Amino acid sequence: MAEQTAKTKPAPPPKHPKVVITALRRFAISISIFNILGYTVLGFEQPWTWPFVAVLTAYTVEIGLEILSARVEGRMERFRGHGVRGLIEFLFPAHISGLAVNMLLYVNDQYLVMMFGVAVAVGAKYILRAPVKGRLRHFMNPSNLGIATVLVMYSWASIAPPYHFTEYVDGFWDWFIPVIIVVSGTVLNGMLTKRLWLILGWLVVFVIQAVVRGWILDTAILGALGTMTGVAFVLYTNYMVTDPGTSPSKPVSQFAFGGGIAVVYGLLTGAEIAYGLFFATAIVCTIRGGFLWALHIVNKASEQQEALKRKEIEAKQESAPADLKLAA
Repeated sequence: MAEQTAKTKPAPPPKHPKVVITALRRFAISISIFNILGYTVLGFEQPWTWPFVAVLTAYTVEIGLEILSARVEGRMERFRGHGVRGLIEFLFPAHISGLAVNMLLYVNDQYLVMMFGVAVAVGAKYILRAPVKGRLRHFMNPSNLGIATVLVMYSWASIAPPYHFTEYVDGFWDWFIPVIIVVSGTVLNGMLTKRLWLILGWLVVFVIQAVVRGWILDTAILGALGTMTGVAFVLYTNYMVTDPGTSPSKPVSQFAFGGGIAVVYGLLTGAEIAYGLFFATAIVCTIRGGFLWALHIVNKASEQQEALKRKEIEAKQESAPADLKLAA
């Protein structure tokens, strides 16, 4: 009876390390505060009800797909077993994605399109996965993918106009707001997500590609570099591209990942393709996902070859005594 119970008991769900939960909590708090200030002080142009719609959409999709995924994998849902706190911590990523997609997209009054972007952002985590350290993990940056998908599918959609981050402030505050975002983002990424090498790679290569575009395509170099002073760029650098769940952890890999996004951005912008930040991130994340799958396939093939060799050696060792007896 005990054996039957053990067999039917669902496997425990995978757990995030405490440092990841802390980082997600602070990301969620930061983006929530920024949205509140955006609608009351800064000048966000989307309807004030949309953040609530976006968050509820994200929660619904996340919980629904988690229930389905848990049943397919024969495990317990990740939001169960730890009370209300466990549910809240489980919903941090959905909360962040919902607010980010709504904040950075502008789809006029088409709220269903915004909800679609949120659903793509959350849902892709359960579909686009690659093996990492023995587990399947999503490799596409959720918020970025939701935004990029909407921009591709709806030609009339756009990103939120950069001025709406500081529309109702001027003078000192035009500079102070980006400084606050940079400082808080640097502390968060330095102490918790450990993604400062990624930021460094992104910024260094971004400067290089701006100079190269100026040299080859006669682009105004100061204008290309001026992009880095905008609030949207600062938010992207500190809170989107550094997503710990979809970026490498080793310093060299981080630098290459951030630099790769800057290179692709330069190519897209040089080809006069708009919204290069979001498309470049999606492209590099896709390349990384393909690399992870290729690495997994190669490792599996290598393991199978080693297993066959071991079997051949064992078979030879077992047959050796029999051969000696026949010879005698």
